[in-house]
Amino acid sequence: MIFMKILFAIAIFVLSLSQTACMTVKAYEKGNLARKDMAFVTDGLEQDMKNHIYFSKEASSSGTAVSGGGCGCN
Repeated sequence: MIFMKILFAIAIFVLSLSQTACMTVKAYEKGNLARKDMAFVTDGLEQDMKNHIYFSKEASSSGTAVSGGGCGCN
């Protein structure tokens, strides 16, 4: 009996979480999501510099397939 209650509670919890991802964005709401303050990166130049330093130090290629040096001075 207790097992069924726990199973039922877990099922309700999982169903409630899965329903939050089923939302659609209406056409008039897309303008709110396209605002500059809603972006993950607000300053593109600063992010490019951070990526350059990171990938140079890691000596790995960035998303542009340019290999880095190692010291970060290029």
